[in-house]
Amino acid sequence: MILLVYFLTFIVIVAALFYLLGYDYLFNGISKTYFKGKSSANIDDGKFFTHNIIKTGSSMPWDKTPEYNNTELPKHIVEDLAHSRTASFIVAKNGKLVHEQYWNGYDQHSKTNSFSMAKAITVMLLGKAIEEGKIKSIDDKFSDYFEEFNDNGLAKNLTLRNLAQMESGLDWHEDYKNPFLPNAKAYYGRSLIKATFSRKFKSNPGERFEYQSGSTQLLGFAVRKAVDQTLAGYLSEKFWAPMGMEHHATWSTDDSGMEKTYCCIHATARDFARLGQLFLNDGKTGDHQLLNLDFIKQMRTQTEKSKEIYGMGFWINHDNPIKHYYFLGLQGQYIIMVPEHNMVIVRTGSYNNLPKNDRGRPDQVKFLVNETVKLFK
Repeated sequence: MILLVYFLTFIVIVAALFYLLGYDYLFNGISKTYFKGKSSANIDDGKFFTHNIIKTGSSMPWDKTPEYNNTELPKHIVEDLAHSRTASFIVAKNGKLVHEQYWNGYDQHSKTNSFSMAKAITVMLLGKAIEEGKIKSIDDKFSDYFEEFNDNGLAKNLTLRNLAQMESGLDWHEDYKNPFLPNAKAYYGRSLIKATFSRKFKSNPGERFEYQSGSTQLLGFAVRKAVDQTLAGYLSEKFWAPMGMEHHATWSTDDSGMEKTYCCIHATARDFARLGQLFLNDGKTGDHQLLNLDFIKQMRTQTEKSKEIYGMGFWINHDNPIKHYYFLGLQGQYIIMVPEHNMVIVRTGSYNNLPKNDRGRPDQVKFLVNETVKLFK
């Protein structure tokens, strides 16, 4: 009995200490991972978070080619997809589905976590807000939207372009495994304002490329303030419904209802693929121009400071003989656009150990591009 009292006292002291040090979000993280039989964030955890709904309108199901699913994937592709615990693999060519396959209990109705693929979607919303005049310019200062950043040293010169291009200078170590670093606090914490606005800046904005979830979250705050509505609602109104997405999606939020704009859109693989098709079509769905082509060109233009591997929200590979650019999410979420072959490739799944030897880009992306183009050429 005495030992139990000591143990409970110890637990209370630890909990109080974590709370005082600002680590109380760890308890939320533990409840949503270890208590659910998982060791980290995962593609199915959307149901455990508050969220805003991204509504669709009249859905327009994908057309299929006459050869749809007639080609069996070769052994080396199947082995790669199986080893990386793939949930879905979709190939669309010339605007039609040519291959669609699911594993591990997932199907065409399964909604999984986009993780950082949402970063490119946040940049899309920035482009739309500029197009509609809700944001004057991509070179607006962040302090134009949040005046307190005028007194934040290096941050006073931070622009929306800096945030979109991952050149903010923010002191944010992008680590997905250490629970004491800012990614975990943003993901499991109750307030995205506290997780991001409290961070200092370590260099002048625009000086260097550093991929950071915090930068996209700050961008999301500015866009949401400019459009004066939830970003899920804005995404629904400007893209999800007009594109004829097959299903509603959800966007995880903090306790105040602010979307986690660096991640966490939960949608089906087919609807993710339609986002890729939008960019292959230069921003058009049917006869409707949903996103300005000039802005799209900025998104898919490599920046000098990233050493030409990143644009605005997109990862880009023009080193490969088959050039491509893509949305990229943690654990191997990809929407890959291959313009030369008018092809979209989507892979979703849950694998934490994907090697990134290709100048910081996942090797699997290049492998899937080269092998899929060869197979469906």
